[in-house]
Amino acid sequence: MPRATVARIDLGALKYNYQLAQAKAGAAQAMAVVKADGYGHGIKAVAHALADDAGKFAVACLEEALEIRAAGLSQPVVMLQGVHGREDVELCFQQGFEPVLHNNHQLDWLAESSAPAYWLKVNTGMNRLGFRPSELPAVMATLDGAGQRAELQGFVTHFACADDTSSSMTREQTRIFEQATKAWPSLMRSVGNSAAHFLPDQPLYDWSRPGIMLYGASPMIGKTGPDLGLKPVMTLEAPLITTRIIKPGESIGYGSTWVAQSETRMGMVAIGYGDGYPRHAGTGTPAAVLGQRIGLLGRVSMDMLAVDLTGVPEAQEGDMVELWGKTVSVDEVAACAGTIGYELLTGVTARVPRDYH
Repeated sequence: MPRATVARIDLGALKYNYQLAQAKAGAAQAMAVVKADGYGHGIKAVAHALADDAGKFAVACLEEALEIRAAGLSQPVVMLQGVHGREDVELCFQQGFEPVLHNNHQLDWLAESSAPAYWLKVNTGMNRLGFRPSELPAVMATLDGAGQRAELQGFVTHFACADDTSSSMTREQTRIFEQATKAWPSLMRSVGNSAAHFLPDQPLYDWSRPGIMLYGASPMIGKTGPDLGLKPVMTLEAPLITTRIIKPGESIGYGSTWVAQSETRMGMVAIGYGDGYPRHAGTGTPAAVLGQRIGLLGRVSMDMLAVDLTGVPEAQEGDMVELWGKTVSVDEVAACAGTIGYELLTGVTARVPRDYH
C-alpha cells in the first residue's frame, strides 16, 4: 500500500480567504491569482472552487492560462508575464486571455495579430517589468495610431515593499502610478498584491490581485496567516513510521548534528526534502502530532525526518504528523527554514498526493 503522506486541501478555507480578500478590496474587484499550480494546491481544483466568486483569474504564463480553459472555465484570465511570442497573441484573442504587455516587442506582436483584451504594465520602481512613466505617452500614441486602444483594459503595476509596513516605497509607487496614468481616467487600474490588502488607506482602484493570502499564508513581514485572520488551506501530513529511545550521547541522522543530552523518545516521519519539505528546517522547527506541538530533531533527509516525542508519550507508529496546517502555520516553518511560506507551498512535489475536501 502507498505511504500515507498527503497534502489535504481545504477548499472551504480557500473560499473564505477569497471572500476576506474581496471584503478588504472594498470597491475594487479581486482577481484570484492561481499561478504556480495554484501556489502548489492544484490550479484546476483551486480555479473550480473559486469560479462562482472570482470575476477574473490571474496566472504568470500561457500554459497556466490554458490549464484553466482545460478545466472548463470561461472567466477572463490575466497573464501577468504577458506573451513570449507572436503566435501567443492570436491564441490570447481566441481564448479570452488578457496579457499584461510590458515591452515594445510585445506591442509589435500586438500590431501584427488580432488584438485580445490586454493591459499595460507600468514600472513604478520595482524595475522588473514595465514601461517607465515617461514612456507611456508615446506608447499610448502608438496604440492610438494602430487602432488598438479599444482592447486596452487599463494599467497594472506591482509593489516591491508592501509586505513591510515601515517602508514608504508603497506610498511612493502609488503616487508615481497615479501621476503616470491620470491622463486616461476611463481605463482601469490594478495595483494590489496580497500585502496591499492589509495596508491602511491603500487605494486598490478597480482590480486587486490577491495571491498568497488566498492560500492562508501571510504576505506581511512578522505576521503569520492566522495573525491576519486567514485560514490555512493546505495541511501537510505524514505518518510516524517508527519510534525509539535515544540515549544520552547518541545522535540522529546525517552529520550527527543533534546529540541527545538526556534520554529522548523520538519518531521518524515519512516525509523529507524529496517531498518539498525544506531541508534547512533544523532542530526545533515546529510540527504537531495528536494535536500537540512537537519539534524536529537533526537534519532533514530526502525521505524522512526525526521529531521529538518526549512530550507526547502516547504517539505511536501510524499516527499522522502535521508538518504545517491548522496547528502549525506554514509561516512558522518557513521562518525556521530561512524562507517564506510562498516557497514551501509551491515546493510540495508531485510525489505528495493532494486530497481535496
